[in-house]
Amino acid sequence: MSQNKIYANKIAAFLNKESRHFTRPDLVKYIKAHGIKMVNYRYAAGDGRLKTLNFIINDEKYLDRILSAGERVDGSSLFGSIDAGSSDLYVMPRYRTAFVNPFSQVPAMDIMCSFYTPDGKPFSGAPAEILRRAEAEFTKVSGFEFHAMGELEYYVISPKNPLYPTPTQKGYHESYPFSKWEGLRTEAMLAIAEAGGRIKYGHSEVGFIRTEDSEMSQQEIEFLPVPASEAADQLAIAKWMLSGIGLKYGVVISFAPKISIGHAGSGLHVHTCLLKNGRNVMLDKGELSVPARRLIAGFLELAGPMTAFGNTVPTSYFRLVPHQEAPINVCWAYRNRSALVRIPLGWLNAGDMVTDANPGSAAPEVQSNQTVEFRSADGSANLHFLMAGLCVAARRGFERKDAPAFAGKYFVDKNIYHKEHSVLLDKLPKLPASCWASSEALEKARGSFEARGVFTPQVIDGVVKRLRAYDDRHLSERLYGKEEEIKKLVEEYLYC
Repeated sequence: MSQNKIYANKIAAFLNKESRHFTRPDLVKYIKAHGIKMVNYRYAAGDGRLKTLNFIINDEKYLDRILSAGERVDGSSLFGSIDAGSSDLYVMPRYRTAFVNPFSQVPAMDIMCSFYTPDGKPFSGAPAEILRRAEAEFTKVSGFEFHAMGELEYYVISPKNPLYPTPTQKGYHESYPFSKWEGLRTEAMLAIAEAGGRIKYGHSEVGFIRTEDSEMSQQEIEFLPVPASEAADQLAIAKWMLSGIGLKYGVVISFAPKISIGHAGSGLHVHTCLLKNGRNVMLDKGELSVPARRLIAGFLELAGPMTAFGNTVPTSYFRLVPHQEAPINVCWAYRNRSALVRIPLGWLNAGDMVTDANPGSAAPEVQSNQTVEFRSADGSANLHFLMAGLCVAARRGFERKDAPAFAGKYFVDKNIYHKEHSVLLDKLPKLPASCWASSEALEKARGSFEARGVFTPQVIDGVVKRLRAYDDRHLSERLYGKEEEIKKLVEEYLYC
């Protein structure tokens, strides 16, 4: 094992070992050496929110029990589909997810957990288990690994500060002090990385909103592609950490899809790629490969019902409106941000660029990291359901024989919001315009998500019921011009 590897995760650095190889004795060794007094279980429940169970370490025997036997929890309080009369579930720690808690006043180690039934079987309704099945079934059908990464956008809402203002809608990549919350962002990035998050970069985003007594600064933290299960866990931990750091600074961190009409909303764009034997297979001789086109076809086919997992509150559909970068038309394009599925730059000419920027330096070998970006989801998403849904959609692309031709029908090479190209809009399918419409789309397509035992009927029923409970049909028309009612609704889902 190399002695020169760099690990952001403190446990990995101490052990000089990648987190995926952590064992129970490894964690005990770290706990003893660093005076850890508490172990925290964390897990995503049926509502997608990260839950917590705290353990004080009484002695070494109890520590071993915590790490080896898990604990009982009340499943009926965590999952709406479980009857209170027989609701016990086990939660079992996944050692590879362990990290040092950056907030706790008591030295603590946190570990993500999986749910199990009383007979020791994985609980089929748990979001993380659904995602695990979705990944496995995709690989069985396609022969490829499905990797993903999220672009986590959020607003920092703070008291108004007249110094160093940022112009409205001009915050993209602004620097401190004009981007006043760069320090909060970088602190969060470090904490997320130490928890195992594979971060690509962070920056200020375009949105900047000023009111009479507050200002709202949009930020983004983007991740690197990892297996979909890891991507969902990392995003869940990142959202929790950002909220905790926001509380520390006395500001609101909001992942809400829309916090002010007429200003940039916060999306959760997800980049995806396929791997074979550890190599990205999205390109073939510089062009999109057939597997990549199958992936796109699947995303397009199930784009409508995917909003049931990625756009889960009424204000989601204040963001998905015409003439914005947030997409409403089911189509794909190269680099065009008005499309639902976008093919971003993939570093085909990295060697030439680096030698031009650095005369005399040798051209490095840069492996292609081409991705396909799914752009409709937002910060209200149930992260594990969203990633599972993307895996299901990708699998559909490999199951249908006409996938490349199907994808070809929805390719656009123009900005469809320019007036001269608007005729294209009438030919393209549209995403649902409300939670209610989203539930209808999911109901119609539920067979695709329940196929091969990935999503359970009970989970789909629960998602449909939750979305319909908003009864938000024609909400935009009902609230048109009613600023106070819109503001009240935005505040209701500010902490979505």
